[in-house]
Amino acid sequence: MNLHEYQAKAVLREFSIVTPRGLAITAADQCAAAAAELGGGGWVIKAQVHAGGRGKAGGVKLCHSVGELKTAAESLLGSRLVTYQNAPDGQPVHTMLIEEILPIARELYLSIAVDRAAERIGLVASSAGGMEIEEVARTEPEKILRETVNPVTGLMDYQGRNLAFGLGLAGDQIAAFVKLVKACYRIFLERDLALLEINPLVVTTDGRILPLDCKMGIDDNALYRQKALVELADFTQIDPKEAEAHTHNVNYIALNGAIGCMVNGAGLAMATMDLIELSGGTPANFLDVGGGATAQSVAQAFQIILADANVKSVLINIFGGIVRCDLIAEGIIQAVKKVGVKVPVIVRLEGTNADRGRELLANSGLAIIAANDLNDAARQAVAAAA
Repeated sequence: MNLHEYQAKAVLREFSIVTPRGLAITAADQCAAAAAELGGGGWVIKAQVHAGGRGKAGGVKLCHSVGELKTAAESLLGSRLVTYQNAPDGQPVHTMLIEEILPIARELYLSIAVDRAAERIGLVASSAGGMEIEEVARTEPEKILRETVNPVTGLMDYQGRNLAFGLGLAGDQIAAFVKLVKACYRIFLERDLALLEINPLVVTTDGRILPLDCKMGIDDNALYRQKALVELADFTQIDPKEAEAHTHNVNYIALNGAIGCMVNGAGLAMATMDLIELSGGTPANFLDVGGGATAQSVAQAFQIILADANVKSVLINIFGGIVRCDLIAEGIIQAVKKVGVKVPVIVRLEGTNADRGRELLANSGLAIIAANDLNDAARQAVAAAA
């Protein structure tokens, strides 16, 4: 689950990290009051969407009058902002963040995430702030600084100083940076984050260090103990089908293909999508109904898949380990009847009671195609979609 920038900065402030002064608005007529409260002769207004690249897409504007602020708000609120990260459909803009303009001397980069290879929390910093970190890593890898945290000792001060020295900070800035990094590490642990990214982290002309932008992603598996953050979730920022799947505890990710996929198990789902591609088709989604799939969860999955108008066929790939294939077959038959499926449905069953499951499908009287194996299922699904 992701937070908007203004929400992430509120979390930073909870941990005593100073952020630029700003106010979130949801209507253009709130601009004048926000500008008056912030003071100054200029402001930056930023569209709040769960995507990077807002500046290049016109979602961040410098304004030097209330009139400019209002015009910018009117042009963005209610629109869909398309960036390189959320193309082609973009995401809706319901909130804008108005902030004071800072006198920026330097832009840095800082992030904290789980380093899967090291099996530890890792910190990444760079003097090339304000740029896409992937591009920096590709073209100027020497500018990428890293520290990994020993889970026994936690983040040590010397690690923060190592990064500060590498970034070219000096004097009081070093202590300020170490304090900020340690606070961010606390946030990462205590709020169960999967990512905390500050880009850019700016050094002002008067020597202050502040997060000009901030992204936070919470580990979905820990949401049960982050109730306050769950209340901040903005489901308008994700595909409506994904939002619906979330309410039913179904693991679903929308894609742009024509073949709907329903699989029990994430690894099997990935393999199924690969075989669809190898057979000349394109998957419309990733959907894992879980090892304990039931008739009800299968029906819900069908409804979510078929909400996508691009779906021309549905491939169901079930390995009966935890659940029996005959029970899954009964669930598929009930779901097809209940949902009123109008596209070809190809089913591959393997595992416990697979023969009985295929027999039930064959005798159902429904337009369900039973495949012999996964390669055959993928080929038939591609052919049916075409």
